[in-house]
Amino acid sequence: MDHNTKADNINRHEFLRKLGFAGSALAAVYFGANLQSCTNERVSPAPTNLTLDLTASENAALKNNGGYVVKDGVVIAKSNTAEYIAATLTCSHEGKNQIMYQSDHFYCPAHGAKYDNTGKGLNSEGKKGIRVYTTSLASNILTITA
Repeated sequence: MDHNTKADNINRHEFLRKLGFAGSALAAVYFGANLQSCTNERVSPAPTNLTLDLTASENAALKNNGGYVVKDGVVIAKSNTAEYIAATLTCSHEGKNQIMYQSDHFYCPAHGAKYDNTGKGLNSEGKKGIRVYTTSLASNILTITA
């Protein structure tokens, strides 16, 4: 039987070398495309002084214990003991700008990081803690100081 096809003869070493390069390139493309979801979203530092008028409708959530608002990269909340507290919006676990306030602690839904009202981490994802800010209340004006 005579076939008119010509095959390139390569040795085993050459075949594995070519396969390894192609496999590495494919893995780099795959992982590069999928790692974009872990980008760092860190925001610029909080303003030196941030003020909120507690009578304004956009701050209505702060009338209730456990309520919170987000303004200029800061999460401002009213704790279950009726204290006003403020922390950065940026989670220390992977830099996601998703910090929220729930069940009397700061929480990041991206990976479950939890922080107490002083910014101390409550689980392994939150072990680095988050920055908290000083709050002061005069009449109906809440001031957050970085």
